[in-house]
Amino acid sequence: MCRWLAYSGTPILLDELLYKPRFSLIDQSMHSRMGVETTNGDGVGVGWYGSEDQPVPALFRGVGPAWGDVNLRELARVTRSGLFLAHIRASTGTPVQQTNCHPFRFGRWLWCHNGSIKNFHELRRDLLLAVDPELFPSIAGSTDSEVMFYLALTFGLRDDPLRGVERMAGLVEQVAAAHGVADPLQMTVGASDGDRVWAFRYSSVGKSRTLFFSTALNALRALHPDFALIQGLSEETRLIVSEPLGELAGAWQPVPESSYGVIQKGDDELGAFTPR
Repeated sequence: MCRWLAYSGTPILLDELLYKPRFSLIDQSMHSRMGVETTNGDGVGVGWYGSEDQPVPALFRGVGPAWGDVNLRELARVTRSGLFLAHIRASTGTPVQQTNCHPFRFGRWLWCHNGSIKNFHELRRDLLLAVDPELFPSIAGSTDSEVMFYLALTFGLRDDPLRGVERMAGLVEQVAAAHGVADPLQMTVGASDGDRVWAFRYSSVGKSRTLFFSTALNALRALHPDFALIQGLSEETRLIVSEPLGELAGAWQPVPESSYGVIQKGDDELGAFTPR
């Protein structure tokens, strides 16, 4: 499958999370400990938001393995952001090409996915026909992940993200049932509009891929007063990751099965996710 992370909080250099932690995303591209595949070498991408006068996020995507991408290393060394999504890809059958690398972008929105639609080649036509005709020309690649994004947009992601993703998941299961495909959907999803970050963990079979969120910063500071990185971050800072970036005790909490979360200013949200 894949590995991804989403960061929201005090602006930091991208390499603080992509390269420096013991189990960084780049390390996970070679040595994933919790993924279906140990190696995730079929592409890499990062999307980040800059100043308020630049609402459309910047996007970097490369088709080579993350561990050998010198352009990503240079970019991460000098690029600072307070909200970004990063992804390393392990293909589930679609080609290794730039348009199939995550994150996907539409306007202000970024989307990344770990998982798959089972027998996607059988379901692809019916799913694509459900995409809003005005959105359809923006689909550039051939992955199930991108189709899921455009179905969520079709079903209202921009106005009501939870409902949009629940309706997307419901359609995938409905179409799969019509084709006799059991337990079709496996997903952890990260999405952002530049202000908030949404995370979703769901699978039709009820055994979803791993997903974690970081503990509140004040609790982490109390547990680890000598850990320098967290001392300079705001209380609003949060991380969502496919697997933990380190082994700090108490730093990571699992996202419950069949649930969603929202990172935002003020109180965050955590609730049940049910396909519609």
